[in-house]
Amino acid sequence: MRICMVSDFFYPSIGGVEEHVYNLSQMLLALGHKVIVLTHAYGDCSGVRYLTHGLKVYYLPIRVCYNQCILPTAVCNVPMLRAVLLRERIDVVHGHSAFSALAHEALMVGALLGMKTVFTDHSLFGFADLSAALTNKLLEITLSMVNHAICVSHIGKENTVLRARVAKKRVSVIPNAVDTALFTPDPCRRPADGIINIVIASRLVYRKGIDLLAGVIPRFRSTPNVHFIIVGDGPKRDLLEEIREKTNMQDRVQILGAVEHAQVREVLVRGHIFVNTSLTEAYCMAIVEAASCGLQVVSTSVGGIPEVLPSSLILLVEPEIEAIYSAILVAIDRHVNRVDNPPEMRSKQRRGRRKKHLKQKEELKEDEESQPRPVAAGNSEEPVLCPHRCNELVETLYNWEDVARRTVKVYERVKREPAFTLSELIFAVYQCGAWFLAFLVVGHFTLLLLERWRPRRRIEVAHEPDRQLD
Repeated sequence: MRICMVSDFFYPSIGGVEEHVYNLSQMLLALGHKVIVLTHAYGDCSGVRYLTHGLKVYYLPIRVCYNQCILPTAVCNVPMLRAVLLRERIDVVHGHSAFSALAHEALMVGALLGMKTVFTDHSLFGFADLSAALTNKLLEITLSMVNHAICVSHIGKENTVLRARVAKKRVSVIPNAVDTALFTPDPCRRPADGIINIVIASRLVYRKGIDLLAGVIPRFRSTPNVHFIIVGDGPKRDLLEEIREKTNMQDRVQILGAVEHAQVREVLVRGHIFVNTSLTEAYCMAIVEAASCGLQVVSTSVGGIPEVLPSSLILLVEPEIEAIYSAILVAIDRHVNRVDNPPEMRSKQRRGRRKKHLKQKEELKEDEESQPRPVAAGNSEEPVLCPHRCNELVETLYNWEDVARRTVKVYERVKREPAFTLSELIFAVYQCGAWFLAFLVVGHFTLLLLERWRPRRRIEVAHEPDRQLD
């Protein structure tokens, strides 16, 4: 089977969607399918590139409009998309992320060309604000032309069904996964001088709760043995740098910026605790990778996150500064009380932490509100699992081979379905709103003109490599 993965988000950009597309593509290649990836150019990364095991990536020369997404036009990119899909003789077009304009356009072109289409929704959206309303309407139009949709969590499926008005039977739940052979723990990489490293790996944007993180970091200014390592980049990076300067924590808050996915594990193994402050999340692959590396995970209890990890691997709290701070203190106490620490060291660390906490409470007393502080789930007396045991537990829960095989079942299901006729596509889009027919009509007539100018029979078939690349 020939599959085309399409998304604005792919390497060298870093994020959950990028990792999902790459790892799923690699496993599908291992299962014997042909896979290509369509994305836009990233700086000098343009043209056709081959990644590990011969994964072919088309970095199309399309300008980025906002937040690594192209400007949706419904006509300008149709010639390129048509040429690639026909040249590669694609059977299934698989788009990823409701934020990706390129995925929406490719799914429309694929449907008009008579190909089968699948869409994976990686995010949760609300219904109240203007941006969510526009995104939901765009998703509704796209899913009306798609054979099947995939969500990464059950809460994500409910959200997609409601905001896109799609039938439940046309939506499946297939979670993300993690390569536990790559994300293995290495406790020897952690500092041995009593320093506790807290790691954050995320896009530095509002919906990832970076404002909450900016409120948590100053709480530890009087706790010199707690350090922060922040991986990621985005518009909220300036806020974190400003907080670091104001609290005089330059030597304790390290902002690494964007890091290649192959190097993320090297950062994670240096940490003891992983913190996720997301305000909305359908799955969150970062917490699974952190747990696989043996870190204690502290996360906001939003979206599909409560479905992801068992309680033995995660502390779930409300998306509030004080709640996150309390949970981190619980995680620190669990680390201090872990059984592999000598008794005298545990008692010494507890006394030191008690003094620091009392001092810090006095400093923050004037700023605290009258309402009681939220308490994190769990308590400091619960034991911390061995890092290698954490890795084994994650491996039993999530692996890419299982995800790939379940995805192939979706492909086989849509392959058995008849292709959409033009009248069916027009009727489906018309139900979403008569105005949106313009996009479909423009795309259809553009394809008709291209068929007259360069018929399918004249498009050269892509060369199939004789062997996979290492």
